[in-house]
Parts: sequence; structure tokens; C-alpha cells
Amino acid sequence: MNPKEVVYVVSDSVGETAEFVVKAVATQFDIGQIDIRRNSYVEEIEDIEDVIILAKRSHSVIAYTLVIPALKEYLDLRAKEEGIQAVDLLHPLIDAFSKRFNKNPRQLPGLVRKLDEEYFRKIEAIEFAVKYDDGRDPRGILRADIVLIGVSRTSKTPLSMYLAHKRFKVANVPLVPEVPPADELFEVPRRNCIGLIISPDKLNEIRKERLRALGLASQAQYASFERILDELDYAEKIMKRVGCPIIDVSNKAVEETASLILDILKKREE
Repeated sequence: MNPKEVVYVVSDSVGETAEFVVKAVATQFDIGQIDIRRNSYVEEIEDIEDVIILAKRSHSVIAYTLVIPALKEYLDLRAKEEGIQAVDLLHPLIDAFSKRFNKNPRQLPGLVRKLDEEYFRKIEAIEFAVKYDDGRDPRGILRADIVLIGVSRTSKTPLSMYLAHKRFKVANVPLVPEVPPADELFEVPRRNCIGLIISPDKLNEIRKERLRALGLASQAQYASFERILDELDYAEKIMKRVGCPIIDVSNKAVEETASLILDILKKREE
């Protein structure tokens, strides 16, 4: 059985990009499987020298994604001296971008990885918001970055999703007089909890519209003024017991309320 061809991947970050490109190129050739040997987080000239020795010994190609100029220049120089094929996978495109946008690259390793991590944090936060929406599972209260509490139709769910896109894990809990709040609500740090209130008139209007959208009579108890006053009074008592800051969402867009919540969190961190 013929030995596998070896390609050395060198990167000052993880090296996933270079490995992916090498695999894509290898599929275009009938050479069987290749042995990709990844050298990640290369930061010193000595690291490059080790790869040069190994690549020369096995007559291998080196594919690299080095954004630090000194490392790139050294690898190019040593590869030329030793007669090794070394392929720069980044700089031709970096140079094209520099010319097109008239800007210099940041030359910082690992930026793609950071972007990926930000993306996955956002997805995780969105999944969290869905799982712990509307008080479905009180265990989420203690795991959340932000806990929103309020009566029905105070924009808890839209706010949860909006904040999730900002990578915050949000749980929201409806306050209903007939349903005692979960014990976890009184265990959560006050700085993580936000109470949402609304004017009785505005809530009456919103609930009537909601009932009409569902094809139900707008005179239902859900939208009655007396019921609304009872709920708001109950919610205020719970919020005072929790000791959380309170935001009036009566005439605010979701983005505006979210901005106020983030301001509150920022001030408390400071």
C-alpha cells in the first residue's frame, strides 16, 4: 500500500481554514487520501523551523494562513532555501482587499474564529430564549443573564428575542394573580431581573386587539379594565418583592426598551 501524501498546514490561529482549502483542492486529484498535519497557533520562528525540517524530509507541500508578517516572511524565505513548495492561502486576497478598499489589514490572528464564536453564542442565546419563554421552565430563571417579568402583553417575548440577538440569555416570566411565581424568581440576583409595566389604557387597547385577531369577543375578561387593574397591582407587588428595576413600556418600541435594559445592566456592572 502506497504511503499517504503529507501536507503540512501552518497557522497562527487554529488552522481550520487552511485545512478546509487543502481538502477541497485534494478532491480534484486522484491521489487517494492525504495526511494533513496541522500546526496551530504558530507564534515563534522555531515552530516554523520544525515544520520546514519535517516537510523537507517527506517532500511535502506546506499550506499556510499566517497574518503576522514576520512569520510569513520567514516561512517564505526558508521554504525557498530548502526547495519546499509553500502556498500562502491568505495574502493574495488580503492584497486585493487592501487595493480595493484602500485600507490596511489588522494583521491579527484568530479573527475568523472570534466571529464564529460570536455567531454560536447568538444561536445559543436564541435557543435559550425559546426554551425559557413565558415561564415554561423555572430552571431557566437562575441560568439567565436577564429575567423579564410582567403581565401578559408587555412585550416580554419580543424583548427576549431581541436581546438574544445581542447574545444575552433571557428568560421571561408572566405574572398572573392565580399562579404563584416560581421560587427561583426570588432567588435570582436583583441586578439580573427587570420588571415591565404598562398603562391600563394601553394594555386594554392591546388586549382587545389581540382578542379580535384571535376571533374572540373583545369583552372577554382578559381585556376587561377591572381584570387589568388587578393584574397590574399584583405584578407591582411581585416586582417590589423581587426588588428589581421597573420599566414602563406603554409607548416604547421593543428596541427602545431593550436599550434601557442594557443601560441598566451596564450601570450595574460599572
